[in-house]
Amino acid sequence: MSGKVRDYPKLAKDILEAVGGEENVIGVTRCATRLRLVLKRSKPEAKEKVSSMPGVITVVENSGQFQVVIGQHVGEVYEEFSSLVNVETSDEKSDNKGTIVNRVIATMSAVFAPFVYILAAAGILQGLLIIINLFFAGFEETGTYQVLSFISWAPFTFLPIFIAITASKHFKTNTYIAVACSAALVSPTWTEMAAQIAEGNTITFFGMALSETVYTSSVLPPLFLVWILSYLERFLNKKMNEVIRPLFVPFICMVVMVPLTILLIGPVSTMGANGIAGGYNFLAENAPAVAGAIIGAFWQVLVIFGVHWGITPMVLANFDLYGRDSFQAYQTIAVIAQVGAVLGVVLKAKSQETRKVSVSAGVTGIFGITEPAIYGVNLRFKKPFIFGCISGAIGAIAASFFNPYYFAYAGLPGPLTIVNGIDSDYPMSIWGILLGGVIAVILPVILIQIFGYGEDTAKKAGSESLVESNDPNSNEETVNAPFSGKVIPLSEVPDEVFSSGAMGQGIAIEPSDNKLYAPFDGTVVMVAPTKHAIGLRSVSGVELLVHIGLDTVKLAGKPFTLYVEDGVKVTKGDVLIEFDKESIENQGLKTITPIIITNSHAYKEIIIEDNNDSTLDTKLFTVVK
Repeated sequence: MSGKVRDYPKLAKDILEAVGGEENVIGVTRCATRLRLVLKRSKPEAKEKVSSMPGVITVVENSGQFQVVIGQHVGEVYEEFSSLVNVETSDEKSDNKGTIVNRVIATMSAVFAPFVYILAAAGILQGLLIIINLFFAGFEETGTYQVLSFISWAPFTFLPIFIAITASKHFKTNTYIAVACSAALVSPTWTEMAAQIAEGNTITFFGMALSETVYTSSVLPPLFLVWILSYLERFLNKKMNEVIRPLFVPFICMVVMVPLTILLIGPVSTMGANGIAGGYNFLAENAPAVAGAIIGAFWQVLVIFGVHWGITPMVLANFDLYGRDSFQAYQTIAVIAQVGAVLGVVLKAKSQETRKVSVSAGVTGIFGITEPAIYGVNLRFKKPFIFGCISGAIGAIAASFFNPYYFAYAGLPGPLTIVNGIDSDYPMSIWGILLGGVIAVILPVILIQIFGYGEDTAKKAGSESLVESNDPNSNEETVNAPFSGKVIPLSEVPDEVFSSGAMGQGIAIEPSDNKLYAPFDGTVVMVAPTKHAIGLRSVSGVELLVHIGLDTVKLAGKPFTLYVEDGVKVTKGDVLIEFDKESIENQGLKTITPIIITNSHAYKEIIIEDNNDSTLDTKLFTVVK
């Protein structure tokens, strides 16, 4: 099998070309596993093309974004992609903005994703301090604890500045002006003034009374500040003479935006965030089992579509208001459930490659990053994802009876952040999270052992005779040619989708016959509506795609006669499709037929035989489990 992709410049260039080039890209950001692109126009073929590229797990189009799920190497691809495009100064707008909700979620993603690891690191440090205090009672009084504590809280205290940096890039406004305005919000002087107002003193700005709202750890006030700033700055840049512009644009922006935020934007947006948090908290306090079930079951569904960042302001509002949050406690259980589902596949799988992929995906889940587990394993086999959602719901319901909370924010909630649930005032919280986590990790393992994990367990590998073998314990399967003709290496096929190996390993045949025969005993799993391609699955699970000719989809099925349909069992040698070879060639198309093992990743090795020509008895591949 081919190794992991390391040519990130090529992958970035290929993605850019597939989505329509630099002129079609408006914005680019990244999160822990995804390259997130905002495009002017969505190209229908781009999703399929990018999904098939080596190094890409899948593509999700949602929230006005073209999200390329890459995994742990997304940072390298992002750096290379960013070097190929210049989107910082683009004023062009997308033709595909989507709904207001999608645009809000896309904004949250662009703002929080770049510094989520900073918050996660700070959260882990807070968790470690919690553990140390449990074992060393006097540690909290030491200078060492005080230094480490203020380090852990610093990113949250100055969160508006982080938001100013990322939001200014998203809204395309001057980063330094945005930081200057947001820094004023977290100024110690303003904190002192707000405290005086809270004590009953009145402080006014040009006769207008100021509110007691403070902005350390706030989310929406700096976000709205930068958004409105982007319009103000663009207006001033257009209206102001270029000689005085460098000085007076920042001057006017600061003296307008900071007071405007303190007087109006801050109090209103803070009230909105607190209102949303209050609504969730009402449900969590009055029907905790319902809240737990919903989050445990559906949190990872939000992750699939990349819209999970939208909940961040509510969670941070909870920590700011109450010093605790139950959402992240249930969220952690949902994450653990997907890790448990991957563990179930590791224990159940017969394929060494499937186990290897599952172990790798499961390790990232331990750190709270579940996309590799979801796309690489759980959604691929479908059942593990469903079992994970069910287990997450049951685990969260069990935890809900113990009033589970997080007392320190976790940037990436998961197994490593469970300690954030420890607090002396809520001693049962951690036990509820632990109970829910144990259920979430064990239950999917049990369900997968009983019901299997999907495609690979539909027919138990090794329990039935393999094609060309009467030994039920054989680790090899032979795949024969589906018709006679000239054998061509896949790399020489004049179609990069096939020649790149993105769809799987295989070869191609230029047929001398006009009939396609079943190369093994199995099942028809896919027939193209235009009859030019067919998907087969052997008794032991080898999945084969046979694509008759190149670009023959254009013929709308006219030269093809189909003798089978989806779900039909076939025997080696059965006629599947008849085609008019001469008619295809007369229309200027090639009859070169790629024959691809689409689940190549599931096998230890695929040996491609060295043939120049083929007959129906010619061995094309030997598949080694």
